[in-house]
Amino acid sequence: MNFCGIDDICAAYETARFVVVPVPYDLTSTYQAGSRKGPQAILEASSNMELFDEELHTETFRAGIHTMVPLESEASGPEAMIGKVEKVVADVCRDGKIPVTLGGEHSISIGAIAAIHAQYPDITVVHLDAHADMRDSYQGTRYGHASVARRVSEKCPLIEVGIRSMSYEEDCFIREQGVFVLSPDEMKADSECIRKVFTSLSKNVYVSIDLDVFDPAVMPATGTPEPGGLTWDDVRKVTKEIALTARIRGFDVVELCPLPGMVAPDFTAAKLVYRMMGYCELQRDGYTER
Repeated sequence: MNFCGIDDICAAYETARFVVVPVPYDLTSTYQAGSRKGPQAILEASSNMELFDEELHTETFRAGIHTMVPLESEASGPEAMIGKVEKVVADVCRDGKIPVTLGGEHSISIGAIAAIHAQYPDITVVHLDAHADMRDSYQGTRYGHASVARRVSEKCPLIEVGIRSMSYEEDCFIREQGVFVLSPDEMKADSECIRKVFTSLSKNVYVSIDLDVFDPAVMPATGTPEPGGLTWDDVRKVTKEIALTARIRGFDVVELCPLPGMVAPDFTAAKLVYRMMGYCELQRDGYTER
């Protein structure tokens, strides 16, 4: 199944600008499992989108979007799965393409980011999430969904956006390490804070989007929903500001936990992926209007 349901000519790997890597994996999920079904739901929803982007006034799919066969899960543990994701994403990067990883649980982002970091050592990661994900370990593993940002922070600079849930341990670590965390309340109190934050980005950026960064009224289909989240426009403005400030070298959208009979969250996730691709194309086209 090709993302957007596009024909094989626009989906050819050789000419594709974007490579979608579906990772149906949720071994370390807590509370509500089911994010392993997220990639398939996003792909199915994407085939029902209008492919003309009304904000960007373009048909982004014409840049080429190749969709890989979903990665088979590693039952031995999250570290092995992270290694598999890293290898695949590294191959995509070496071919000069933009990897778009679809989860699945958030732990898979560790592998994708490791691959991007190897290619672009100056990478900054912008992490959109409801949760800090800064635990050193959780439920016996240092590589689960609750430790994603902690592992990433050990490799490269990190900015967290939309955070509204963390443990005492995480709060202490964030304060001690000086990690920049932007809460929904801070974003709403100062309309200029988004732009101020991203002026400190490095030239190259990776964006990791856990869908629970959205308010549950917008995105109820996640395994760990948190009230007080971002709207569609909030996330759009943040991601567009990133695209106008630095060069997005890869991104992921994770933690969709599909709800039977409710397709709106799947469609929202698919449109977010497509819009992010469009923002990446703005960078190539030299777009500078803010």
